[in-house]
Amino acid sequence: MTAQNTASPEYHADLKQVARTLLDHTGPFVILSHENPDGDALGSVLGLTRALRSLGRDVTAPMTVPRYLKFLPEPGELSEPLPAVPEGALVVVLDVDNNDPVRVAGLDLTGYTGPVVNVDHHGTNARRATALLVDPSRPATALMITDLLDELGVTWTEAMATPLMLGLNTDTGSFRFDSVTPGTFTVAARLRAHGARLGWLNDQLGQNPPTYYHLLREVLGTMQFLHAGRVVLARVDQAMLDRAGAAWEDVESYVGLMRSAEGTQLAVMVKDYGDRVKLSMRSRAGFSAQNVAVALGGGGHVPAAGASVAAPFPEVMERLNAAITAELARVDTERSAGA
Repeated sequence: MTAQNTASPEYHADLKQVARTLLDHTGPFVILSHENPDGDALGSVLGLTRALRSLGRDVTAPMTVPRYLKFLPEPGELSEPLPAVPEGALVVVLDVDNNDPVRVAGLDLTGYTGPVVNVDHHGTNARRATALLVDPSRPATALMITDLLDELGVTWTEAMATPLMLGLNTDTGSFRFDSVTPGTFTVAARLRAHGARLGWLNDQLGQNPPTYYHLLREVLGTMQFLHAGRVVLARVDQAMLDRAGAAWEDVESYVGLMRSAEGTQLAVMVKDYGDRVKLSMRSRAGFSAQNVAVALGGGGHVPAAGASVAAPFPEVMERLNAAITAELARVDTERSAGA
């Protein structure tokens, strides 16, 4: 049984519309995702890029890949950011809302009114595109791209399956999150049958450079347990990176590590750029990281969300504490009502 067979009629219809829009377009394609791409962003872009190229399409995929994911793309497979949309191109935006030009990376879509296809699994998506497939119940965009490749009728290869397995694996926390459904394992089995190299992916993802550990020592020194231990927070600034010889991208995995702290419901990793702050959040036990992120102008999922705030850290910390306090009150109220 495939994922399509268990999906809603609306999902079927949207999937077919997106596939038909892609197949009917004979000009070039530009495939984009979000800033600071994660495994789902890269995996979805590579999977669809390789599939469309196998159908003879001209595809440009501008993306700056973080160090920990550079093992996957082939040399020259991805491009530098584009200055403008090529003439006659169809823009395809994956794993992010195409209506959020601040977050879309690789090409500035501000004011762009041409055709756009959007495939995303974020509940905050505005759902405005020429053709779109948006389903927050799916644990990864890569799962939806897997369905899309079947609908496109491509001949599957390991080179398509492996990056999509990367997206599915990373966005489910190696299949540990509550977002995993029976259908998730069905799609994983399909990708594995197509040759996806799951063991190799996990081995590559598990390797960290020495700077990771140098910076981790700095990060652990900033950790705070707030709200009676229900929230754990750590902070990184440029001075810490300089001392560790690290880069901003080396910070990405720490929030998941912090989430493992016993008794915590929310982990917050703060990137302090001085005049602005970026927050990465992971939650558990009924706490919604998404609610906190939205209160700060961001978005994401219930267990994993983020926000960028154009203000210095002390000011952001006040707003963050207020949003966390409100969310804790909601959690406690619902728990009391269900007791």
